[in-house]
Amino acid sequence: MRPWARPREVPPSSGSPKRRPEREAATATRMSQNHNQAPLAQQPVHDDWDDDAFTTDAMLDQAETMAGTGPTVLGLARGTRLQIRVPARHNEKLQRLIAEVNADPSLYQLWCSANVNAQRLEMSDHGPVHVQIIANTSLKLLRMALGAGAVSGVVHDYGLTTDDAEVVVVLAALLHDIGMAIHRAEHEGYSLILAPALISRLLAPIYGEPERTALGMETLHAIIAHRAGGHPLTLEAGVVRVGDALDMAQGRSRIPYQAGHIDIHSVSAAAIERVDIVPGVAKPIRVEVTMLNSAGIFQIDQLLRDKLQGSGLEPYVEVEATIEGESEKKLINILRF
Repeated sequence: MRPWARPREVPPSSGSPKRRPEREAATATRMSQNHNQAPLAQQPVHDDWDDDAFTTDAMLDQAETMAGTGPTVLGLARGTRLQIRVPARHNEKLQRLIAEVNADPSLYQLWCSANVNAQRLEMSDHGPVHVQIIANTSLKLLRMALGAGAVSGVVHDYGLTTDDAEVVVVLAALLHDIGMAIHRAEHEGYSLILAPALISRLLAPIYGEPERTALGMETLHAIIAHRAGGHPLTLEAGVVRVGDALDMAQGRSRIPYQAGHIDIHSVSAAAIERVDIVPGVAKPIRVEVTMLNSAGIFQIDQLLRDKLQGSGLEPYVEVEATIEGESEKKLINILRF
């Protein structure tokens, strides 16, 4: 067992939180361009974005609300920018990091360029909305794992604090896919090429040496460990790896399917309705996946299981998949080739 993998006994579960009514994510709006508006003024970190608020639905609501002001998430980032938000109320270092991130136009352009290649390949969104979701999901997994007795790598190996671990997780989540701006193939490696200068620039106002270099290396480790076959050596890298696999709720994973690209990957992705992270029963954390059709099992087995296995989070995370309603939704009429 890894040094940070020490789960505490799971307290009795009080059940899952009340689910939201069915909603339709505005995928087309979020993937649209608007080059005619002035850049959005930088906003302070939102301290009201608390632990209970950062569900995928809440983050998509934010994206849809800002869609009315025309945020650019694809192409040249000349318009308004989607502001990154995480629950940082009790972590001043994380608040400062988010302020630096939201003030960095070069980083935002990398996200938009990554989305260009995603669109070229008929893939799901890999831009600002994606990294916002991964940052919040990974942060939630980290906090729940720490609450269950896990120990972060920067605490165990460097004598730093859990606040510093949160900085590593959020920064790695925000930078993990920037290599997509170059190419999808081997994008994790390209992310390692692009990330060091960004990490140094973003952390410079917050940390001096040697902490800045140590945290930068931990961030790069979490970035490369999210790839297929990656082997996370820290809790921080493990939660980013698993968090990346959980961006598959309604409106997120259906872009290839809606574009007419029909195969087992697109159909299974379209079958995923909702993803909730709640206190577990047998383990401290439960990932509840609600499906419209049993085809979603392929998505869970081939994507989520692969990311969870070897992540180091196995002692903490259980997965439950269910089909919503009494009958399955019909996803395709006929397939010809």
